[in-house]
Amino acid sequence: MYKIIVSDIEIDVIKKNIKNLYLSVHPQDGKVKISAPKKISDDAIRTFAISKLPWINKQLSKLEKQEKQFKMEFISGENHYYQGRKYLLNVIHTNKKQKVEIRNQKYIDLYVRENATLEQRKKVLMEWYRRQLKAKIPNTIEKWEKIIGVKVDSFGIKLMKTKWGTCNIYDKRIWINLELAKKSERCLEYVIVHEMVHLLERYHNKIFYMYMDKFIPNWREIKKELNDLIN
Repeated sequence: MYKIIVSDIEIDVIKKNIKNLYLSVHPQDGKVKISAPKKISDDAIRTFAISKLPWINKQLSKLEKQEKQFKMEFISGENHYYQGRKYLLNVIHTNKKQKVEIRNQKYIDLYVRENATLEQRKKVLMEWYRRQLKAKIPNTIEKWEKIIGVKVDSFGIKLMKTKWGTCNIYDKRIWINLELAKKSERCLEYVIVHEMVHLLERYHNKIFYMYMDKFIPNWREIKKELNDLIN
């Protein structure tokens, strides 16, 4: 393995017994890697990396924004999102049940103990997000099962860094990213439909996109909205 520098970006290059060039940006550490055939020249690898700079920068930008979101302090005055709308977080100390409430379509009131740590405040809010998704997902799945003609046996919600959803086609189980609670309802519906379509077509190919065009003709517009990172 060796490194090259392209536009101030450090890229790890690994030559293997493969036929094609492969590029990846690892979500855990933000490292950029290229796997290349052993016989390909270093100049060809550099040219390939330069041609992919827009994509690399886009992925690194996403990771940077996501990292900033994970570093939030969950204190009054922060901007937090729910169903695509921005709210001001208002932390309220209570000796009663810890909870979250939306107020005046402007505030997210977070009721926690006076000595609650950052992680405890975050947990109360994240669990509220989770409950909101759990309440919405079953009806959406049921609606689209009739339209698409597939059956989802179960679903789960978890925090994912690089995907909005995944589908296990063998167990007929879909996973939804907890962060979707912050996005609009049409974004949530799009992701659910996207994963359910994988029960008809496993791969992202022409057949898959034909189904997406059939079921949600404006899915590209929604996908763009979904991937426009919030500040």
